[in-house]
Amino acid sequence: MSKEKNVKALSGYLMLLVALICLGGSAGLFIVRFIPVAIPLAIIGILILTGFFYINPNGSIVLTLFGAYKGTVRENGFYWANPFYTKKRISLRARNFDSERVKVNDMLGNPIMISVILVWKVSDTFKAAFEVDDYQNFVRVQTDAAVRKLAGSYPYDDWEDHDDYKITLRSGMGEVNEALEKELCERLQIASIEVMEARIGYLAYAEEIASAMLKRQQATAIIAAREKIVEGAVGMVENALELIKTKDLVL
Repeated sequence: MSKEKNVKALSGYLMLLVALICLGGSAGLFIVRFIPVAIPLAIIGILILTGFFYINPNGSIVLTLFGAYKGTVRENGFYWANPFYTKKRISLRARNFDSERVKVNDMLGNPIMISVILVWKVSDTFKAAFEVDDYQNFVRVQTDAAVRKLAGSYPYDDWEDHDDYKITLRSGMGEVNEALEKELCERLQIASIEVMEARIGYLAYAEEIASAMLKRQQATAIIAAREKIVEGAVGMVENALELIKTKDLVL
């Protein structure tokens, strides 16, 4: 067995009625001192009471018997199953995971702070329950590993020549988020975790170089502004010369 098997459990309301009948009959037999039948009937009633469970919408129960997988109940409601079954709850709802901000080096070796927001849900309860030790911790660890790999695959920004790095963490969010989602899908596939959305939630230079990078940004902005002013002035002169030439104002 390597995939989920859906099963239907008995109605909890029906078995509750059976349990009450057993316990009520046992009490009556104790009163009339018919002990040999009263005791087994009471034991049966008590055992039945330990087999009840319920499932909320978008929830599931994985059933195992002495280490053997017996199936998964997905339909919400009140149910009863073998009292010796081990019942493990696995939510099928979509979950948000906002990772911690981790310090990593980008492709150029600059220390940066980065975190991601992941929306995920369990697709196959068998793999989530038995292919990994703890599927929720598995999601956290693999997300952290994917973030570190992603950060080392792109520069935070390209200051020298924007043609060298067409995709950066700051400017290429669409492509970067797509790469992150693909990486997480591959890593979480073993536990059958469906990645619904993955994107960078926080991105900034690490504190020790943030001030220097801010000054560099400001200097770059000033240079770019001056280049625009020069380009504008040259354009105005060119337009003026063209106008003079057009109207034959030059002798």
